[in-house]
Amino acid sequence: MRKVKIAVVAGARPNFMKVAPLISELNKIGAFDTVLVHTGQHYDREMSAIFFKELGLPAPDKYLGVGSASHAVQTARVMEALEKYFLKLRPDLAVVVGDVNSTLAASVVCSKMLIPVAHVEAGLRSFDRTMPEEINRIVTDSLSSYLFTTSPEARINLLKEGAKPAAIYFTGNVMIDTLKKLKKAAERRNTLAEMELNKNGYALLTLHRPSNVDDRESFVKIIKALKYISTKLTVVFPAHPRTVKQLSKFGLAGLLKGADIRLIKPAGYLDFLNLMANSKFVLTDSGGIQEETTVLGIPCLTLRNNTERPITVSQGTNLLVGGESSAISAAADKILNNSFKKAKIPRFWDGKAAVRIASILKREFSNRK
Repeated sequence: MRKVKIAVVAGARPNFMKVAPLISELNKIGAFDTVLVHTGQHYDREMSAIFFKELGLPAPDKYLGVGSASHAVQTARVMEALEKYFLKLRPDLAVVVGDVNSTLAASVVCSKMLIPVAHVEAGLRSFDRTMPEEINRIVTDSLSSYLFTTSPEARINLLKEGAKPAAIYFTGNVMIDTLKKLKKAAERRNTLAEMELNKNGYALLTLHRPSNVDDRESFVKIIKALKYISTKLTVVFPAHPRTVKQLSKFGLAGLLKGADIRLIKPAGYLDFLNLMANSKFVLTDSGGIQEETTVLGIPCLTLRNNTERPITVSQGTNLLVGGESSAISAAADKILNNSFKKAKIPRFWDGKAAVRIASILKREFSNRK
């Protein structure tokens, strides 16, 4: 009997942590022929290679190599390349994850080619349509036949938008599958010693969103808060290339002089997980880090006014602090004074989300046959 051909599409580094456990579980099921398509949206081959090695991902069956460009150009390149490949491959199902441009592009191509789409992390909403990712989420969900959610409010969002109840499955968080699997390996890394850091002796920062780094005034406010925090403890900043570019463009590098803020190159998954797990707290504008810190029990200050992951605020360690210097500094002081909120791990963030998804797909396609 012919195996069900599943194309798993990934394009950016956060995607890799999500597809790794999925591919592993799908490959355990004899009914599936799993094909990994790497669009190349994040085009740093060295960093991609590190992530693939650390996550235990097989080499991509197809690398599209679309590279960096504007949202429209990048999405169009993925669509064009993916259509050509899928005309040859003819998958029975495409699995897409998250909310990057590759996710949107794949869902649109598949809808035109009548290929069913399964969206992992469906139903997340910030309700802020100035964020490109929000548009990607909405469109992808509207075109998907299988909607796998990470938290209960995602189902509510999807139903409000007209999704069929039978298409929605609460399966948990696949990113946490990877975290739980590799946490011990990360703990064995010599990251802190190599960087001359002490456990709980630093704050970890990630910063890349246009709302924070593309507007000079907003960027300056955040830097002022970071300088204040750096008088209390070291700030470790694995800087996104785009953020470094904006620092230079706005002439802000001088503002960092004299501050205990360490700009380092983007870290591999294991080193970054080690840094996160041993930090006093994390400052970020990234969605996935809000989830990871919640599971690790590390306080997280999100430098945004909204989040598509509200469960990390209502149940987890996350706090929305926006971009004002005073709010960021005040929240950091609370953590340093050990008066931060208590938290718990959301349901199904247990390392078994990929098992649930694979089981559902096995059942669905067995029924079809």
